[in-house]
Amino acid sequence: MELPIVLWSLRMTPSQATSYMPFFMVYGSEAILPTDLDYGAPRVRAYDEQGAEASLEDAMDQLDEACNDALLRSAKYQQDLCWHHGHLVQGQAFNIGDLVLCLIQDNKNCHRLSLPWEGAYVITEVLRPRTYKLKTIDDRVFINTWNIE
Repeated sequence: MELPIVLWSLRMTPSQATSYMPFFMVYGSEAILPTDLDYGAPRVRAYDEQGAEASLEDAMDQLDEACNDALLRSAKYQQDLCWHHGHLVQGQAFNIGDLVLCLIQDNKNCHRLSLPWEGAYVITEVLRPRTYKLKTIDDRVFINTWNIE
C-alpha cells in the first residue's frame, strides 16, 4: 500500500542531474497535488478556462526550452562525475609482501550469501604496474598473475 506514495514522492523530487522533477519531464507540466484541489491552492483558484489555451501554447514553448536545459544540465552532471572519478578516486598500488584478497571470477557454485573474495595471498613480485604474482600464505605459489584492473 505504500508503493504509490513512494513512487509519487520519487516523481515529485527534482533530479540532481537535471534539477527538474521526473513528472515534469514526462508530462510537461507541474503536478497538482490532491490537497491543492481539496483546499483551493492559489494556483488552482487562479485557473482561467479562457486563458488556458494561450497558456498551453506558452507552456509548450517553455517545455522545449526546459528539455534543452535538462539535456545540458545532465551532460554537465555526467562530465562532473567523470572528472570526480578521474581525479579524486585513486588507484591502488601494492608492494611486495602485502596481503591481498582476490575476487572470485567463477561464481557458478556460489549462492548470494557467499563471499566474493578468496585468499589471503601475499604479493611476491610486481610484474608491471597493477600486475602482480601471488602466493598463498603457506608458501604455495599461485600460478596465475593477478591484474587489479
